[in-house]
Amino acid sequence: MKTRAVSGLPEIHAGDDLAALIDDRFDFEEGDVLCLASTVVSKAEGRKADFSAFPPSERAESIAERLESITGESKDPRFAQAVIEESEELLTDAPFLLAVTRFGHITVNAGIDRSNVPDADLLLLPEDPSASAERLSEALGVPVVVTDTSGRPFRYGQRGVAVGWAGIPASRDWRGEFDRDGRELGVTVQSVVDELAGAANLVAGEGNDGTPAVVVRDWSFGDHAGSEELFRREEDDIVREALRQWEFNG
Repeated sequence: MKTRAVSGLPEIHAGDDLAALIDDRFDFEEGDVLCLASTVVSKAEGRKADFSAFPPSERAESIAERLESITGESKDPRFAQAVIEESEELLTDAPFLLAVTRFGHITVNAGIDRSNVPDADLLLLPEDPSASAERLSEALGVPVVVTDTSGRPFRYGQRGVAVGWAGIPASRDWRGEFDRDGRELGVTVQSVVDELAGAANLVAGEGNDGTPAVVVRDWSFGDHAGSEELFRREEDDIVREALRQWEFNG
């Protein structure tokens, strides 16, 4: 498997034809997969926002005040309001905001970014990253994975994860296949879009690297069943249920 960043992309603005900009700078081959940072998808879709769009509610004021008392750092209640409005649910509001986005992804601050956002205060995630991936996939003729960086329970640091995908199943389903000893696999479902996002993130980098598009080549999904499930169903998510019943007392 090879990964290669698409170089030379300009700063993306609302209304830009992202597919055309990428296609002009890269010769795709059959079997390629494009991994694309959600930041540039959001910029092309006009998802920049200013604090003025989020006048704080009493809840946002209360959340910001509590977070400030916990961290000792100034917290803008307008940011808390933006997270509330971009979320289906807040699983925790202290010591940080852990949000369920409207498309099913669970992440800190609803994935709202405050870095690399020229001329605006905030960058919101795409409203429907899989729909965005579908449009790009149709235009470019290759599978597309929309990526973001996210922390993980029990580990320090962030890694690339998929928030949307098209043209490729989300997971390889190994259930019903056999290991080398002939034992039938009963639970293994491999999240390939997350693994591709993680590999792409190593090449794309963070901060001011400016390489949000990465192509994965010479990789094959293989002869496996595919699954479109990535975000765990609410009724099966015991961690989500536990967080609803947990309260921060630090």
